[in-house]
Amino acid sequence: MANDRAGTDPDPDGGSGVIVLAATPIGDTGDAPPRLVELLRRADLIAAEDTRRLRALAARLDVTLTSKVISYHEHNESERAQVLVAAAQEGDTVLVVSDAGMPGVSDPGFRVVRAAADAGVRVTAVPGPSAVLTAIALSGLASDRFTFEGFVARRPGERARALAALADEPRTMVFFESPHRIADTLAAMADAFGADRAAAVCRELTKTYEQVRRGPLTDLARWAADGVRGEITVVVAGATPSASEPADHVDEVLARIEAGERLKEAAATVAAAHGVSRRELYEAALRAR
Repeated sequence: MANDRAGTDPDPDGGSGVIVLAATPIGDTGDAPPRLVELLRRADLIAAEDTRRLRALAARLDVTLTSKVISYHEHNESERAQVLVAAAQEGDTVLVVSDAGMPGVSDPGFRVVRAAADAGVRVTAVPGPSAVLTAIALSGLASDRFTFEGFVARRPGERARALAALADEPRTMVFFESPHRIADTLAAMADAFGADRAAAVCRELTKTYEQVRRGPLTDLARWAADGVRGEITVVVAGATPSASEPADHVDEVLARIEAGERLKEAAATVAAAHGVSRRELYEAALRAR
């Protein structure tokens, strides 16, 4: 029915449709891939994270939507994935878009790909804007190896534990964060990774007031305490190998415990400060108690 209409290569079998995950602009509308514009005009079914934002984007792109549009977000993702797969099985071209960037990267998309794969339905993608790649390119930090960690946990205890587990990560790390939590998150990162760990806060990427602030985590935390607005991506340098051994820092951990810290948190903080293995330092301190 729809493969020839959508500007995509027809399925080799000639009968089934296709699900297309398409990247949308993260800021500047001019970054919209031409194939996205074509698919917005010709897809049979469009699944959008926010249908109002989709219609606003289409208007900015001078596209009149004639396709059926349905919502596809975190609260209905599992149920709607089956609907989208069924439509593709009927021969439709199904377009999946999130509010910004690539569906499936901290946005709905994974479940429909999984469901389509299980059902033998073809899935393809239209590459395009990505906050993750844009931020790491602008950060000035190593980009040959990196890990995307998504949003940090909201609760302080969970956040501290999650960051402590990443203290020894040697790859550059990329995070998403909201403006009202960014100051607390940067302070928690300074505690977990060390105050001097290099990082970059990238806000409003590709928009008029784009800003990239680089520096040690402790400096960035102080800067963010005055308030930061907009969409935010944080890039943090990976841990550097240390010449010291975990056992060299046991006394520092024990001193923190004596002052009232829990062993796990004390070991994580000291390990991050000296670039040693958190697990090995924890075990060494446990034996020394």
